[in-house]
Amino acid sequence: METERAEKPGAVESEIMTTSEVAEYLRLAEATIYKLAQAGDIPAVKVGRTWRFKRGLIDEWFRQEATQSSRLGEMAPKVSEP
Repeated sequence: METERAEKPGAVESEIMTTSEVAEYLRLAEATIYKLAQAGDIPAVKVGRTWRFKRGLIDEWFRQEATQSSRLGEMAPKVSEP
């Protein structure tokens, strides 16, 4: 007997993203996403010869990157005008 899923149809497909979907989602070049995944700089799983990304982890990663970038901007020395 199969258990019924409480999830919406297609929920799994929208949760797991391809490289091109992540590139479009983050508005980056697909090559950039490949480089980030290969370097381990973005949360990804390699399945065979393709990369897969979990949307929730991408969102969390982006928030952390944005927070870190803003902190670095705050720590930068301010240039005073003469």
